Amino acid sequence: MKLNTLALLTASSLFLAACGSDKTAPETKTAETPAATTDAATDTALASLEQKLSYIVGTNLASQFKRDELTLDVDAFNMAVNDVVAGTESRLSQEQIQEAVAIVQQQAQEKQLLAQQAASAKNKAEGLAYLEANAKKEGVVVTESGLQYKEVVSGEGEIPTSDKTVVVHYKGTLTDGTEFDSSYKRGEPAEFPVTGVIKGWVEALQLMNVGDKFELAIPSDLAYGAKGSGPTIGADATLLFDVELIEIK
Repeated sequence: MKLNTLALLTASSLFLAACGSDKTAPETKTAETPAATTDAATDTALASLEQKLSYIVGTNLASQFKRDELTLDVDAFNMAVNDVVAGTESRLSQEQIQEAVAIVQQQAQEKQLLAQQAASAKNKAEGLAYLEANAKKEGVVVTESGLQYKEVVSGEGEIPTSDKTVVVHYKGTLTDGTEFDSSYKRGEPAEFPVTGVIKGWVEALQLMNVGDKFELAIPSDLAYGAKGSGPTIGADATLLFDVELIEIK
């Protein structure tokens, strides 16, 4: 049996490492060795194109293992390379290969789940602490659902109903100040149905007059909940918004 599956797995790892090789650049820079004799020895040892390419492949694969927090057994790796070059059969059966890969995948999933649970718990605690403190501030109104809002500028226009479309300017941040969205930065207001957004927004919009500017603190259950949204809004994150209702359509 040839090493087709193992070769594919190795190729996939190399491809991923090459795509993310920029992440390892800072580590490479910190390992500089100024001695001229060391550089000369390296140049001699890696003189040919084949030697340089082989070294690059090894570096990328080892870096991928390091990023994934896996241990690379150098002896076993060299054994596999030598077997492939010699054209000998794999020392592992297809079943053994699949079993090993499945174990690694399961471990990675379990690790990811634990990290998500920890992040969720952290976001919940920070959100609750923020909401508790914010509710005590002057001018902040807490609704029955838990939505918190403060009227910063009072308008005199109409109040939108659930069947309307609104035009708004807004900025969204996390409780630590991280900005994740802003119509102001895009240079134009956003337009959407009143019911086409998260629950906290749906409720808040129907409390606003055209011309109003509100500061919103939206609990996670009125925002994106346990799923989060995109790379910035984590699970169970409390969201803050500055909202300006410009027009009702």
